[in-house]
Amino acid sequence: EKRLEIIHLLRDQELTVSEIQTMLDLKQANLSQHLMVLRKLNVVTTRKDGKEIYYKLSHKNFIKASDLLREILIERHSDDELTNGFSQKMTELLPLVHDPVCGMRISPKTAGYALKENGTEYYFCASGCFEQFKKKPDKFKNS
Repeated sequence: EKRLEIIHLLRDQELTVSEIQTMLDLKQANLSQHLMVLRKLNVVTTRKDGKEIYYKLSHKNFIKASDLLREILIERHSDDELTNGFSQKMTELLPLVHDPVCGMRISPKTAGYALKENGTEYYFCASGCFEQFKKKPDKFKNS
């Protein structure tokens, strides 16, 4: 599951290890293991700039594969209320919205997580941002 989230985060950008760690709310050791597996499988590539290591997808078709997996999971979990909200949005690529926690620009179609609260829909890039929002929603609502 976390590796799919990493692929999802890297779909349109390259990110540093620390950015991925923040977005996933994952311990450094665990993230390093996931990234090592993805590197060994040539799913991601890296480049170093000073002390920072940047990760990006090695091929654009990993985005298509990720989207197909997402659609299958939505179909298989169609009874889940949250999943129903996603499946209604699958045809809507635009407009882009911002994750209220990290500020990443995402499409409702490809958001890792979503939450509807008091009639407002919030979209999140990954589980870490989603969990941070749930803990302190007032901190992020007007961001």
